[in-house]
Amino acid sequence: MSDEKTESLRSAALFYHEYPKPGKLEIRATKPLANGRDLTRAYSPGVAEASLEIKADPGNAARYTSRGNLVAVISNGTAVLGLGNIGALAAKPVMEGKAVLFKKFANIDCFDIEIAEQDPEKLAEIVCALEPTFGAVNLEDIKAPDCFVVERICRERMNIPVFHDDQHGTAIVVGAAATNALRIAGKSFEDIKVVSTGGGAAGIACLNMLLKLGVKRENVWLCDIHGLVHAGREVDMNPQKAAYAQATDLRTLGEVIDGADLFLGLSGPGVLTPEMVAQMADRPIVFALANPNPEIQPDAVRSVAPDAIIATGRSDFPNQVNNVLCFPFIFRGALDVGATEINDEMQIACIEGIAALARATTSAEAAAAYQGEQLTFGPDYLIPKPFDPRLIAVVASAVAEAAMASGVATRPIEDMAAYRAKLNQSVFRSALIMRPVFEAAATTTRRIVFCEGEDERVLRAAQAMLEETTDTPILIGRPEVIERRAERAGLTIRPSVDFELVNPENDPRYRDYWGTYHSVMQRRGVTPDLARAIMRTNTTAIGAVMVHRGEADSLICGTFGQYLWHLNYVTQLLETKDLRPTAALSLIILEDGPLFVADTHVHAVPTPEQIAQTVIATARHVKRFGVEPKIALCSGSQFGNLDSDSGIRMRAALEILDAVPRGFAYEGEMHADSALDAELRARIFPQSRLEGPANALVFASTDAAGATRNILKMKANGLEVGPILMGMGNRAHIVTPAITPRGLLNISALAGTPVSLYG
Repeated sequence: MSDEKTESLRSAALFYHEYPKPGKLEIRATKPLANGRDLTRAYSPGVAEASLEIKADPGNAARYTSRGNLVAVISNGTAVLGLGNIGALAAKPVMEGKAVLFKKFANIDCFDIEIAEQDPEKLAEIVCALEPTFGAVNLEDIKAPDCFVVERICRERMNIPVFHDDQHGTAIVVGAAATNALRIAGKSFEDIKVVSTGGGAAGIACLNMLLKLGVKRENVWLCDIHGLVHAGREVDMNPQKAAYAQATDLRTLGEVIDGADLFLGLSGPGVLTPEMVAQMADRPIVFALANPNPEIQPDAVRSVAPDAIIATGRSDFPNQVNNVLCFPFIFRGALDVGATEINDEMQIACIEGIAALARATTSAEAAAAYQGEQLTFGPDYLIPKPFDPRLIAVVASAVAEAAMASGVATRPIEDMAAYRAKLNQSVFRSALIMRPVFEAAATTTRRIVFCEGEDERVLRAAQAMLEETTDTPILIGRPEVIERRAERAGLTIRPSVDFELVNPENDPRYRDYWGTYHSVMQRRGVTPDLARAIMRTNTTAIGAVMVHRGEADSLICGTFGQYLWHLNYVTQLLETKDLRPTAALSLIILEDGPLFVADTHVHAVPTPEQIAQTVIATARHVKRFGVEPKIALCSGSQFGNLDSDSGIRMRAALEILDAVPRGFAYEGEMHADSALDAELRARIFPQSRLEGPANALVFASTDAAGATRNILKMKANGLEVGPILMGMGNRAHIVTPAITPRGLLNISALAGTPVSLYG
């Protein structure tokens, strides 16, 4: 890396740590403290009640305090990253960073604690004294062999999980990578020869883990800066190294590397040479994990062993062995069952979960975070990426189950399926609100045609449909393009094998399709030649023809292009006397719950009758999500104070709605803040029939509704489900180009719900 680039990175990193406020952590209250009543509950005298409950039963600390979700990251700064013994204070940015990762990846609260104590036994005493505060302890960056002493004492004396991530986190991720590397190489743990460099905490822990996975101790050759660890050696030895001493006359790495199946490097740059790699067994596995510079560069390995399977500790090479794949999720599972320790069974469950996830189809979210990388299981993809959102549910649940099975869980989980769903909800914000929709969709099997079948987002949604639902995807697109893009994305689905395909360039139904389109449109200026051209080029029209002919139950389009352009072809073929587009409804998932917004696309300036129909349709669709609708008719006018155009139309719509009894709550016309703030609304209009904040806003124009939708998405971190095309009997849905694969899956579940189930 050039000096200029290094200095730029340094400046950026320092700026990141200093602004907008120093550090990477802050403490926020989880309960309101707005008045005297809150104060009496949060502190004296109410707090005494919680204290007495905990005194009566210490297990109640997990009910009444944050302890059950609180981890301590503790270091004395004696072995920080590659910086060495820089001291406790200088270690603080690193420990803060670790705490941020806990929060980001597993929603675990964390305090970083830097202790200026280098005596391992005294350090252990301090850590043990902190047990009442924390649900678990993560030891970090403590030099070897002191770390072994600290961990042993803490594990023996503390009744909460104690985990030294430098040891066991590295060992778990190495174990997962090795599991999959051996699978690819066609080898087994029981048969391989392992040569390792580095007798520190991570190196020893990795070797211990490999033994638990089946490697034979006599097949392990450990080298350090002094050469081979051998029987009788006295220089720089400790009991942990001595456990791997070999009775041999060999003394150097070059002498013992011959025939090795796995090289495990946790030492320093340049330790392994290409000549040594050439001495290894066929299809060698080289884990060069020294940071920032590995024991050997990947291109040097491939120069002598093109079929080698390689992992490093760097993010700019494939197969980065990164502890963040492990520690947030193993702690998540341990905390959730109140584990008293993190034992071998839990660590092996973590390994198996990580390894299995890499062999599964890559998630769309991980693909989006690592654009341009090949994320298909194989030599260059042994372990999943840290931003794969499935890690938390897969790994944490496996750890929790192992804790319960091994008898160390004090709060066993009775319903593991519900627990996994809860974990998924923490990363997939739409999971909870979408559950009733997916459950309704599971009662039948429907054929959903995706008009833009070549889009990678559609391919990922189709894969997810096949894995998670009973519906059948149909894709419109060129087979060779779809197959190539599915393979590039690491998907297992293939055209005409896993899903039906419509090839607009060459499909045996082409004559029938253009004939159908012409018969519908012949009195609207469409000639046979134009019908033929449209059925070759317009995939939305093709999808609409399929639904019209009964060859599909619903279509999904709009991943590119303008909404009303797609709507034109949908209405041409699917609008009937009873079915016509009413409005587009967007569900926006916010931190404090769902908010529905309409009409975002269909009627630019709706009539009072159209507004009333939008309100009725909105109520029906809100109920699909298990939510009781409370609808506000929003306008620039507020309860008759302006005779503006929107106010007049909204008041007329209200009269239409009031003409007959409705089975849902609605009120208007009002400003959006009055809709969402019940106290404000009560001051302005005390007789309002709407109780509490509205959960659905119906606007007087698509400009207002669309702007609200986009502002909530961009500035309030709102997650959109939809838009849902109301009024078409669930026969068509038009998304927007910003849709994600998860969004398409959600829309497919909505499309997969029989109309009879929601009215």
